[in-house]
Amino acid sequence: MSNLLKIGFVQQSCSSDKQANIQKSLAGIADCAARGAQLVILQELHCGIYFCQAEETAMFDLAEPIPGPDTAVFSAAAKQHGVVLVTSLFEKRAPGLYHNTAVVFEKDGSIAGKYRKMHIPDDPAYYEKFYFTPGDLGFEPIQTSVGRLGVLVCWDQWYPEAARLMALAGAELLIYPTAIGWESSDPLEEKERQHGAWFTIQRGHAVANGLPVVAVNRVGHEPDWTGVTGGIQFWGQSFVAGPQGEVLHLASPDKEENVVLEIDKQRTEDVRRIWPFFRDRRIDFYGDLMKRYRD
Repeated sequence: MSNLLKIGFVQQSCSSDKQANIQKSLAGIADCAARGAQLVILQELHCGIYFCQAEETAMFDLAEPIPGPDTAVFSAAAKQHGVVLVTSLFEKRAPGLYHNTAVVFEKDGSIAGKYRKMHIPDDPAYYEKFYFTPGDLGFEPIQTSVGRLGVLVCWDQWYPEAARLMALAGAELLIYPTAIGWESSDPLEEKERQHGAWFTIQRGHAVANGLPVVAVNRVGHEPDWTGVTGGIQFWGQSFVAGPQGEVLHLASPDKEENVVLEIDKQRTEDVRRIWPFFRDRRIDFYGDLMKRYRD
């Protein structure tokens, strides 16, 4: 297997028209595949609006079982274009039990694996704890024909433990479907700090683990249908970083884009030889990481 991997990602805006959103994603997949992508990654909850801006029980109607109608659509797309595909879906597991779930399809359309979002936020305009049960599948890379994918989702990207556990389990790249932006009342200085922190910490995961990182964010303004806030301006700027944190591509802050680029997985081996962080970890003294806090 070649160490050179062509990856593609789709940065898109979303509306309340689910079928239009899906068609936009499908067009992005087709475009990336036509440009040679072997792996295509979609953003978090790409089939619909970011419904977590408010707590409303009717929004649970957006969820579907896995497998289900949405997985059938994206399974067919993966098979049609011969790509490994990373999706992000609202999973109905049982009545009253829902997950934020990334489903990975093999290039023949079969489900290679899934990951249920482990860290669930509860912040103004990001009321995800109302909708999502924390994942129970752990931090396990998904084996595919293009390599072992360490798939995580959005809020997971703030936790170095999640990235590390994926790396320790043999992930060859870290992938973060994401939906993050600015709530309307934040001042400019705070917006800049928020984006800078988001960009920095994920590049830090690349450095600390010697792995490429792919973060795919949505873009555009989505109103708060309740009128309580001015909605969220999703900041786009999806990016790919190499294993030393080097930025290989940075997407637009305000435009939809389908991006294809090549990464060299051999660089993980090369970088880990000169920066042997795994060799020097003091695992005999890390037991307190299992505590909530060291009192």
